[in-house]
Amino acid sequence: MQELPAPETTVAVEHRRVLIPSPIGVLGLEFLDGVAIGLEIVPVGGRRRLYRPFGKLKSAERSDQLDETIGRLSEYLTGARRQLDIEHDLSRTGADEFTLRVLRETARIPYGRTRTYQQVATGIGRPGAYRQVLSALITNPIPIIVPCHRVVPNRAGIGSYVTNVAKKQWLLKMERRRLA
Repeated sequence: MQELPAPETTVAVEHRRVLIPSPIGVLGLEFLDGVAIGLEIVPVGGRRRLYRPFGKLKSAERSDQLDETIGRLSEYLTGARRQLDIEHDLSRTGADEFTLRVLRETARIPYGRTRTYQQVATGIGRPGAYRQVLSALITNPIPIIVPCHRVVPNRAGIGSYVTNVAKKQWLLKMERRRLA
């Protein structure tokens, strides 16, 4: 699903942060006005990246949009869905323009495929900025939705990931297995 344009009018803001279980650990999902603006993969037993608390799913105010998003993530993580089609808004994440360009280019990487940092840098018209691409991807506010796990340093390695390499390996293997 395409990223939504930033809203033009000022209205009441609905902000939700909820924890959901997944095969790769607990996910912290953040919505603002019904679109995803954050997804954190919470490391088990490690240092958490959480800056604001997430609510528990069982006590969250449910909506069709929340249930649909959880369903799509669950289907993706079990290999039943290749396209997440989750509405998101990168412009509301606070990312700078370079990072937004990197994330939008990364979002175009097909399911089960990878691109190198160099290829992403070239794709945004900055072939010499491959190190900055890595820096931008480390700050990806919505991993999985914007599949930064599909970006690797070179054909021989898989590189780092926003939480840990084991989760990146799991995601890449799951996608490749479903393509086979």
